[in-house]
Amino acid sequence: MNIITGIFKSRNIKTSNNLSYRPTKSRVRESIFDSLKLFQFKSVCDLFSGTGIMGFESASRGAESITFVENNYKALTLIKNNAKMLEGPDYRFFQTDVFKFIKYCNTFDLIYADPPYGKYDLELLTERVLCHLNEKGMFYLECDKQQVPFLNCSVRDFGQTRILQWGNK
Repeated sequence: MNIITGIFKSRNIKTSNNLSYRPTKSRVRESIFDSLKLFQFKSVCDLFSGTGIMGFESASRGAESITFVENNYKALTLIKNNAKMLEGPDYRFFQTDVFKFIKYCNTFDLIYADPPYGKYDLELLTERVLCHLNEKGMFYLECDKQQVPFLNCSVRDFGQTRILQWGNK
């Protein structure tokens, strides 16, 4: 899996076929980051990190601090190993349940969440996450296309993937 653009453009991050994650497709990543135009998000949180690709894409575009939250030890270990190859930003790693993490975390400029489809109450997750978004921040939630939009969000579809967006547009 390659980083699309920025200082780490074309750098490959290692993934594993032995882990049950669903990496965000490159065309979805490209569309999200293209919509941000001038990337000005200094603090980024990648919830349900999986491969960590959204955090690494943010790092490549100039984010200063990237927080990865992943419950799976093996996936988080792989993210840590990839971070060693992409030096520069301040990387932080949390192996914990996302709901436990957001109960006590700081605020962020950009938050991205890609929970396993159908396993979480996305409205509850979103309500809690939005409390940790800085004033001009953005929150992106990746979900199944069948998810009905809620809480006055913007919606974009990519095949069977739906991206819900809140924040400064």
